[in-house]
Amino acid sequence: MLSLKNKSLLVGALAISIASTTTFASGDASRLGADLTPMGAEMAGNADGTIPAWTGGYTGTPDNYVVGQHLVDPFAEDKPLFEITAKNYEKYQDKLSPGQVAMFKAYPDTYKMPVYITRRTASYPDKIYTENKTNVDGVSLGNNGNSLNGWSDGVPFPIPQSALEIVWNHTVRYRGESVSRAIGQATPQPNGRYNMVVFDDNFTFRSALQGDNIDPNVMFYYKQKIVAPARLAGNVILVHETIDQVKEPRKAWIYNAGQRRVRRAPQVAYDGPGSASDGLRTSDNFDMFNGAPDRYDWKLIGKKEMYIPYNSYRLQSPKLKYDDIVKAGHINQDHTRYELHRVWEIEATLKDGARHIYAKRHFYIDEDSYQIAEADHYDGRGNLWRVGEGHGLQIYAIPTYWLTLETLYDLVAKRYMALGFVNEIDSPYTYNAKATVNDYKPASLRRSGVR
Repeated sequence: MLSLKNKSLLVGALAISIASTTTFASGDASRLGADLTPMGAEMAGNADGTIPAWTGGYTGTPDNYVVGQHLVDPFAEDKPLFEITAKNYEKYQDKLSPGQVAMFKAYPDTYKMPVYITRRTASYPDKIYTENKTNVDGVSLGNNGNSLNGWSDGVPFPIPQSALEIVWNHTVRYRGESVSRAIGQATPQPNGRYNMVVFDDNFTFRSALQGDNIDPNVMFYYKQKIVAPARLAGNVILVHETIDQVKEPRKAWIYNAGQRRVRRAPQVAYDGPGSASDGLRTSDNFDMFNGAPDRYDWKLIGKKEMYIPYNSYRLQSPKLKYDDIVKAGHINQDHTRYELHRVWEIEATLKDGARHIYAKRHFYIDEDSYQIAEADHYDGRGNLWRVGEGHGLQIYAIPTYWLTLETLYDLVAKRYMALGFVNEIDSPYTYNAKATVNDYKPASLRRSGVR
């Protein structure tokens, strides 16, 4: 009798065999689960076997995992295959982003990339796979690419044909129905000194919200409360993320605990300053990129193989303290994990007459999850300015692939922002949290902001 592992390998091999003997149209939904994964990635591995075939992703749960606690690393026994350093990065430069190369040059003595065996762990609920097939013919871009027509769930464009379609796949990708999490953010000084800001984050997709009169143009609801340090505690941001942000801009409110006042917050968008980030990230840097795409012209460069952060379970381990990770210049790369994966490369160029502090951006998006893994940001003079890295992992408790830590390195200021720390937080996650319409109304901010 075949073991579960061997059955998965056999299914993957059969899918690859089918793909090699079947001809498909580019927008043919029957490709999903055949030559393409249910999310639209290439089912097959690469020619030399360094990227394996997708055989279902990681669908298990470690025996010692406790729901709501830190995720247990199912690959803790893996050892690095090799390290990329300032001394040898040129050997691997064709599989690195300009931002990664810049980090080797900026921090030649400390920045490194431990490279591990590639594990294509991304997997999602069956209902998402079913919705994806429906979306192939049922979803289209509207308003010059700035909105979605016909989307309600799943990946809107599992067989993408343009840069904007891939960006939308990232923006609305499945991250669970409703999630509550406690996470920390650090913005260290050049010498490594920092204060940890702790947020209480709540995130609910429209389909999971309970109640009546739910706005059909809202994609998801987001509320973020600062719980530490004391001088910032009680400040709250509320966001109603609209699908068509050109027709109806993102709705945002801020509650200031000191003033005990709720006010609209149009600056919580585009290049408005990120919460408590000391000016080191913009609002649309959150989640590597979020919000309306209308200020940029988008170009699909293509697909390439690249070393990106992946299966980064160690970075959220309770065995580590914040001080073990937060270091001068960049996070402690000893606790990172990089793997070779295929990514979509997309270039965003600021439109004539549009305003944003980033004149050009390059995004490298994991084909299996549509999670942005690397992001290079350029200033108005064309100089590389900030380098973003998304350290993702498979959250098997949902299941979904999402970030555990996102970093943004400022090459000019020699500082960085890191968001997503949970190492010293007990019970940091609540999955499938119950949320109602009233929880995300502006009137709820005063209640949420009580210190």
